Amino acid sequence: MKPIIGITMGDPAGIGPEIAVKALSREEIYNECIPVVIGDYEALKDANRFTNLHLSFREITDVSEATGTYMTVDCINLNLLKQGGWEYKKVSPICGNAAFNYVKKAIELALDNKIHAVVTGPISKEAINLAGYHYAGHTEIFAKFTNTKEYAMMLANNLLKVVHVTTHVSLKKVSELITSERVLKVIRLTDDAMKMLAVEKPRIAVAGLNPHSSENGLFGDEEEKYIIPAIEAAKNEGIDVYGPVSPDTVFVKALSGQYDSVVAMYHDQGHIPVKLTGFKMDADTGSFVEVRGINCTLGLPIIRTSVDHGTAFEKAGEGVANDESLVDAIMMAVKMAKHKFAMK
Repeated sequence: MKPIIGITMGDPAGIGPEIAVKALSREEIYNECIPVVIGDYEALKDANRFTNLHLSFREITDVSEATGTYMTVDCINLNLLKQGGWEYKKVSPICGNAAFNYVKKAIELALDNKIHAVVTGPISKEAINLAGYHYAGHTEIFAKFTNTKEYAMMLANNLLKVVHVTTHVSLKKVSELITSERVLKVIRLTDDAMKMLAVEKPRIAVAGLNPHSSENGLFGDEEEKYIIPAIEAAKNEGIDVYGPVSPDTVFVKALSGQYDSVVAMYHDQGHIPVKLTGFKMDADTGSFVEVRGINCTLGLPIIRTSVDHGTAFEKAGEGVANDESLVDAIMMAVKMAKHKFAMK
């Protein structure tokens, strides 16, 4: 059985509609799943026009109508945009409202078991806030509408899998949020996620917070007070966990194959190595020539993966956006959904 994957279109003024149609012009997607776009028909049609992909589109009102036919995009049309009713490259409350409602609809469908996973296109935090929805991003929207209290962000590419203890907070606040309870919860979520990705006995490295993991208290005490007790508790639960490993070497060791995943303490500690290994840029043009990697929210009652990049307003509507991250996100959602089937 092919899983049904709901793909939210993202902010219509950004590259979301374009990467959606580009990804759905790939036959390998249809070999693995039944994709359904949740968005606006007019934006998808316009992206099809300026990318010259010649896809066909079917408006459906219920997911059960989706056929998963290659080169035919099944779309649940929320009809929030009229033809020409939005402007590429521009932050607007109209597009913020649309992007928010695509996500909300996808969550409802997933909670009702009508789709097996949600894959999200990029949204503008500024636009959704201008529209009156005061969330820091996708993760907080999913947490709110699934009533999830404990969750974590995983960034992944074919080389690294990194889960974060903290994310969108100032560096000054990070140490306040690192507790033994939080670190242990993230280790557990990481173990569960890796098993969903078919790693039977995940080897998890936990990065220290301070340089050299504090070097026995010379550079801080968070390791001794909070991180080490969490690691010991996880070991007692049978989790194969190591650390705290010095942050300046833990990713080198993971890349060598010593660990299957890394628990990072804060946003940039985890994001930089994933993007360094997944993104490639042309120095002459300043454009990304490769964008590999996904964002996955762990701890939700539903499967949610996402692209690991933003709306790229500066290139929207030009037909030059790279869809690799969306393809990766769809494929990871498929893998996780199939594992969930197998466990039932």
